[in-house]
Amino acid sequence: MSLVSRNFSLPAADAAYVPGQRILHPYQPQPYPAPAPVLPEAEQRLAIRLLRDGALAPHILLQALARLSDRPDGKLIDVLLEQSLIEEDALYAALFRQTGIGPADLSVPPDPGLIDRLDPGFCLSERILPLRRIGSATIVAATDPEAFTRHQAHLDQTFGQILPVLAPSAGIEAAILSARGTAMARAAETMVALHESCRSYRKASRTTLHAMMAAACVALLAIKPILAVLTLWAVISLAFCTAMKAAAFAASFRAPPEEPPKPAHFARLPVVSVMVALYRESDIAARLVKRLGMLDYPRELLDIILVVEEEDDMTRKALARADLPGWMRVVVTPAGRVKTKPRALNFGLTQCRGSIIGVYDAEDAPDPDQIRKVVARFAQRGPQVACLQGALDFYNPTKNWLARCFTIEYAGWFRVILPGLERLGLPLPLGGTTLFFRREILEELGGWDAYNVTEDADLGMRLHRHGYRTEILPTTTLEEANCYGIPWVKQRSRWLKGYMMTYITHMRAPAKLYRELGPKAFAGFQILFLGALSQALLAPLLWSLWFFFLGFGHPLASLISPALMTTLTAFFMGCEVMNIAVGALGLRRAGHKISVLWVPTLALYFPLQAFAAYKAAWEMLHKPFYWDKTTHGAFH
Repeated sequence: MSLVSRNFSLPAADAAYVPGQRILHPYQPQPYPAPAPVLPEAEQRLAIRLLRDGALAPHILLQALARLSDRPDGKLIDVLLEQSLIEEDALYAALFRQTGIGPADLSVPPDPGLIDRLDPGFCLSERILPLRRIGSATIVAATDPEAFTRHQAHLDQTFGQILPVLAPSAGIEAAILSARGTAMARAAETMVALHESCRSYRKASRTTLHAMMAAACVALLAIKPILAVLTLWAVISLAFCTAMKAAAFAASFRAPPEEPPKPAHFARLPVVSVMVALYRESDIAARLVKRLGMLDYPRELLDIILVVEEEDDMTRKALARADLPGWMRVVVTPAGRVKTKPRALNFGLTQCRGSIIGVYDAEDAPDPDQIRKVVARFAQRGPQVACLQGALDFYNPTKNWLARCFTIEYAGWFRVILPGLERLGLPLPLGGTTLFFRREILEELGGWDAYNVTEDADLGMRLHRHGYRTEILPTTTLEEANCYGIPWVKQRSRWLKGYMMTYITHMRAPAKLYRELGPKAFAGFQILFLGALSQALLAPLLWSLWFFFLGFGHPLASLISPALMTTLTAFFMGCEVMNIAVGALGLRRAGHKISVLWVPTLALYFPLQAFAAYKAAWEMLHKPFYWDKTTHGAFH
């Protein structure tokens, strides 16, 4: 066969033209399928043995080889197990016969001291388990025979002579968690340095509460001056918050500070680990698998970790029934001092395999190309860009009025305010999902503060304090809008309590915070946190002014002149116009078909936040680290 007829398609001079027919350029090569990967000799022998034993059908082997073509550094064993292409027992039986390495006896608990010498996190991520000493040798189990070669220098330096044995991944993981799980869980609670964590915060004692009640009674005797001061502060904080909102609104129209470079080309795509913290989510497992299964990224490079609490039998049983694909793993977090999402994420981080770490919520439905966008953006940016934040939206935006308002609020926040703050160079309070981090930087900062119930906002501030940047990524994740009053208040109170905790924690050393953030970012931090909290807590004082405007009595009537009343009225109307503009622009950018006429009704929506703020303040005194769970799964 000639080279031309083999590799090129040449249109014949006398051929009849067929309308719609695609004619290739005379020198355009025809597409060929990617060549099958060449297996190492040991894996070739394993494949032949599996075929000979009938443990693996030929077409299944071809499927595994096709997967390996997308994973140059992949191992046949990993692909077979991750894709559930073979029974684990059959695979290890063949490995025993081929390598001569015997099976591990996991009926005897491993020596915790040996695990500590190798590091429990390393053992979990690499699936290597030192079992016990026999004389001068150490028995070490692994899931893959090549692991002993890959980590030979490290194992020799740590233990000297080793005796290798093989064990399934699930057995190794269970043995490690049984031996060192509790200690690892406690370590997950203290990953963030003490001076940057809120774990030193102590709830108020009964004596403190009694003193506060007595002070409140005394304050009632001077109610007028106190009301005047608090109302003045409410107006001032509203002015600052509106000014920042207006600045972000204007900045959101600017082009990004630098044009994105040309698309990155990869010799090898990175492994991306995505954690989903689950708690009492028994009815969402199947939908979660389906939604994350839509992600367009090689399955061999996608490491989905479903982190569940040890006591949560309901969710664990649901996941066991869900027939999880091989690229999803369940990680069980042992009980600890607190039960929060950030503690679970810290524990899961020790078992992630990827160089990029992502976080989703249980009900999330991300854009299919989201992971590819994340990988490309990190490749295009320098190491100072440590975090990427995607936009959040809802798949039940028109369920009721509350859902519409929540959708408008999120559209304004993620489509207008956050992009504007990014362009202004201000710190970003992160959202709790659709977050992606460079792993080395996340570990450098100690992960998430396990005691903070808005660990995302806190982490955003710590990233900025340490000189790193967060960028907004043009990708969207759909989730479930909280559209009933009591659940909405509970969720919002947790966010506000976390804002209170974050502000108190970072302001323990205000001079140091000022030096690390700089004057502009320090002012932005004050408005974002102190301003938002002031507005939520003091909103009733601003509402009360409407009684004065309508001609009713008011304790501060003698202090408000007609000219001041006119000024305040114009000011409040201007603030409302700004809110409407942000909501309307956010809706347009999000592409929602919700009528813009719903936007002014947010004036009736935000008062709910005051109830949430008082609940948050009460919990700050009584149970500061309590995680008030949001129920998911009400809508498909």
